[in-house]
Amino acid sequence: MRLLFDQNLSHRLKDLLNDLFPDSLHVRDAGLGSSTDLEIWEYAKAHCFTIVSKDSDFRQLSFTHGHAPKVIWLRRGNCTTTQIASTVRKSYEAVLAFNDDRKAPSWHSTEYIDNLALPQLQASFI
Repeated sequence: MRLLFDQNLSHRLKDLLNDLFPDSLHVRDAGLGSSTDLEIWEYAKAHCFTIVSKDSDFRQLSFTHGHAPKVIWLRRGNCTTTQIASTVRKSYEAVLAFNDDRKAPSWHSTEYIDNLALPQLQASFI
C-alpha cells in the first residue's frame, strides 16, 4: 500500500512511515506541489496511491468523481507531524483493511471508524 500525502501535511511523514508504507510520496515529491485537488486525485488514481489529507475537499471529489482512489481524511486539529505519524502507525491494521476492502463505499462515516475501533485516528475513510 502506497500513501500520497497531501500538501497540508508535512513531507516528513513519508520518511516517518516508510517502514510501514514503503514507496509512499508527498505531493511535492511527485511534482504536484501546486496542483489542484483534482489533479492530485487523478494522479493517485492512475498510480494506485491512497491519499492522506486534512482537506475535506477530497470528500466532495468522492461524490463527483466516483470510488477510486481511496482517501484517508485526517480530522484532527493542530498537531505535530510526529503525532500524525503515531496515529497512523497505531491504526496500521485498520488502514490496510480499508485499503484491501474492494467493496468499501466512496465515503465512510465516523461510525465506520468506530466499528474499526479507531476513535484515536479521528479520520474518515473515503
